[in-house]
Amino acid sequence: MKITDVEAIWLQLPTVDERCDGTQDTLIVRVHTDEGIVGVGEVDSSPMVARAIIEAPLSHGIARGLRLCVIGEDPLDIARLWDRMYQGSIFFGRGGAAQQAISGIDMALWDIAGKVMGQPVYRLLGGGFRDKLRAYASILFQETPEATYELARSLAQQGYTAAKFGWGPIGTSEAMDLAQVRMARKGLGDDVDLMIDAGICYDTVTAIKRASQFAEYAPFWLEEPLHPDNIEGYARLAANSPIRIAAGEQETTIQGFQALLDAGLAVLQPDVARVGGPSQAIQIGRLAASRHRLCVNHSYKTGVSIAASLHFLAALPNSSLLEYCVEQSPLRQTLTRERLPVVDGYVMVPQEPGLGITLDEEVVARYRMA
Repeated sequence: MKITDVEAIWLQLPTVDERCDGTQDTLIVRVHTDEGIVGVGEVDSSPMVARAIIEAPLSHGIARGLRLCVIGEDPLDIARLWDRMYQGSIFFGRGGAAQQAISGIDMALWDIAGKVMGQPVYRLLGGGFRDKLRAYASILFQETPEATYELARSLAQQGYTAAKFGWGPIGTSEAMDLAQVRMARKGLGDDVDLMIDAGICYDTVTAIKRASQFAEYAPFWLEEPLHPDNIEGYARLAANSPIRIAAGEQETTIQGFQALLDAGLAVLQPDVARVGGPSQAIQIGRLAASRHRLCVNHSYKTGVSIAASLHFLAALPNSSLLEYCVEQSPLRQTLTRERLPVVDGYVMVPQEPGLGITLDEEVVARYRMA
């Protein structure tokens, strides 16, 4: 079996704004083979940038588009093809958007492998530690604390056992920060876990102060309060925080996640559509497990990324939570025919061969960019 083509499909809603909502656009990857088996993946990046990285022509040996790295190759040689893509993009890659683009192809290769072998991807990654994961509803803080309260109450009524609020107006003032978190806790009640995503809005001193202030509301973790380059600040924060510190969604390399572990973070959050696909996500998760830390996915995209997240998390001993984006964007809600619903607070790991998802081609056609 040989790879015959790689499609990079840019999807975008008619209107995109500055809200940190990754469901407004995406890049879907389809890898085609000469046996008619097609794998699907997703990239969480700037779609135009990632598409260019995949489709770029040859400049020289270490500067070529990812498509050129895999065309004509056996799609089951996943580790070798990952290395070919990494080596072929050294000149402009070694992390960042290049590694994000690798994610989509790698994800599609695992989808193909599962379909060929008649197995769900998590089995190919080493087997399942669990067949379902507890979903935490992931959404942005609303413009007012009162609106956050109403949304939190609604999520609790829908049966979520955990919810995360992030970004939005957090960081605009101390009063706003405390009011938002207080009302989120009030809306969820005492029995639902609360996660806070600060959205890289604090300096180190402020983050240490907020961690102490937020502790009153018993958050499960405080996520990404600092700039991702501020590793020294993360070390100081982790050493002085009364609550767990989580981060990692901005990282793409194993070295970046190693630095976060060395800084003392309690929770690593690799995004399977950013870090290089399941091939790299599973390595990051096992690295966290070796240091007795939690690994929880970051995912704020479509059902493709959610399915891929379920598979790599299921194959880890230190993962039991799933970030479950509840944005109502049509890309988030309708791109895959499989809805991966939350039932009694949990999402089942797909048992079908491959990732266990199929694209709704009408949705692809409706939002496809030229």
